[in-house]
Amino acid sequence: MQIAILSIFHYFMRMFKKREKVFEIEEGKFLSPKFNEEGLIPVITTDCKTNEVLMHGFMNEEALKKTIENKEAYYWSRSRKSLWHKGKTSGFIQKVIDLRVDDDQDSLWMTVDIGSGASCHVGYKSCFYRSIPLGKIEDSEKIEMNFKEKKKKFDPEKVYKDQPNPTKI
Repeated sequence: MQIAILSIFHYFMRMFKKREKVFEIEEGKFLSPKFNEEGLIPVITTDCKTNEVLMHGFMNEEALKKTIENKEAYYWSRSRKSLWHKGKTSGFIQKVIDLRVDDDQDSLWMTVDIGSGASCHVGYKSCFYRSIPLGKIEDSEKIEMNFKEKKKKFDPEKVYKDQPNPTKI
């Protein structure tokens, strides 16, 4: 029922060009993103200076529109179920340098400038601060990851104070 209501909403409130022909989607010049059944499109965000992957998130139509118009990153928070202006609380606004869509327009790649800030709510520059060792697995419950970032950029308890942690068990 909820998905059907979302589909009706998207049909009447469409912000981007309707997806009609494969050639237009793959080779055309108009943006017609494909949002999933929950109304979201995945986005990988990288640092404009280092090309480091900072985070993976999702945008709904409103977040994508605001990102394009304001040249700052907006996402849809699945845990909070709300629009999220990245860096509004921490002060580490992601200023958009480049925004790309893949060939079938169902995922985004965004390059941002975070200055000397961070993108991870845990306090590290990148959300991808650990590396998984490769090779034979002796015990899959005891795979020890290696920290690639040794020092946090900020203290999340000081920055986010009483806000609930978005990580869910």
